[in-house]
Amino acid sequence: MNVTESFLTALDSILANKMRAILTMLGVIIGVASVIALMSIGNGFSESITGEINAIGTNLINISTDTDNSGGYPALSLDDVEALSNPLNAPDITEVSAIVQGNQLVVFGGESMNTAVNGVTANYLAMNNLDDFQLGDGLNQNDLDTTARVAVIGAGAASDLFGTEFPIGQPIRINGVSYELIGVLADSGGGLAGNTDNSVFIPLTTAQSRLYSNRTRSGEKAVSAITAQAAGTEQVDAALKQITETLRDQHDIIYGDEDDFSIFDQASLLDTVNTITATLTTFLGAIAAISLIVGGIGIMNIMLVSVTERTREIGIRKAIGALRRDILAQFLLESLVLSLLGGAIGIALGWTISAVASALFDLPLVVDLGTIMLSATFAAVVGLIFGIYPAWRASSLRPIEALRYE
Repeated sequence: MNVTESFLTALDSILANKMRAILTMLGVIIGVASVIALMSIGNGFSESITGEINAIGTNLINISTDTDNSGGYPALSLDDVEALSNPLNAPDITEVSAIVQGNQLVVFGGESMNTAVNGVTANYLAMNNLDDFQLGDGLNQNDLDTTARVAVIGAGAASDLFGTEFPIGQPIRINGVSYELIGVLADSGGGLAGNTDNSVFIPLTTAQSRLYSNRTRSGEKAVSAITAQAAGTEQVDAALKQITETLRDQHDIIYGDEDDFSIFDQASLLDTVNTITATLTTFLGAIAAISLIVGGIGIMNIMLVSVTERTREIGIRKAIGALRRDILAQFLLESLVLSLLGGAIGIALGWTISAVASALFDLPLVVDLGTIMLSATFAAVVGLIFGIYPAWRASSLRPIEALRYE
């Protein structure tokens, strides 16, 4: 008997017991679909987060106070921003921005909301990829120099406070003081830095004089965080060193003492995120692959039942000249066909689940061809491995004993 005949015989046997074949394949279907769906969703999350980081810029460096070493005081001030902006101190830094943060009651007419009100430098929004406006414009350096009472708000805050009313030029009250609304940001939908759609941005100098009075140990008006932009991704390491040296000098930190500030760059964040998501995706895929093993055990169980049911058939075939390898090939092919059919259905199901999840969670659809090939190969290997014993048992039956089997 050739391979084609063995395959057709195996297919006839499967079609003769359709429901049993479907139930047998179920484990493989679930296993393959789970591997593809989980790997796709994991890769989608990874690509989405990576895209957000890249959109902000992998050459951005974030500086904040290290509360463990600052004695409970904020460590950063506008003097630090000026020092880092000086090319003599940090030649590999092209731009520096700062922010002071807190929550305040914001009121317009009869509407009010308690939300984040951030005092920022004029270049902060552009540096953090928040310079897309649906109405009006952003802050400028003159607003900071004159401590102007002007504000830019997110799309969500504009909707909650103004409804359908045109917001530009309208007065909003922050902590009881009136501010002119000059810009409304486009809908950002949230991101790594949180949802800015409900945030309000005012000049940093205005926020320091009217809302946030925190000071550093030396008495300077404090800022919550500083963002520095390196000249390029290749200059990030040099920029990190220059920031450290400049701030240690600014804060009079002597040799051997710990920094009262923390530095974190986006490139390191990107590497960390990629490592974590890759590990989690692989882990989820490995867990899903366990169901393939369970599916293989189900195939072996059904194949053993099939051998028992067809003992007399095996005896007749051997009696009329079928060789041991023919019987072995037939049952192995039957097991393999069950696995491959289950794998094919699982691939289609996994792809469908991935597409639905991508639409629901607003993720890129990332179905890797390598994952599909690996799942299909694993399903075939499972079918072969778990089909070997039933096939060997069938091929080992003695014709006389098989013919007498009832």
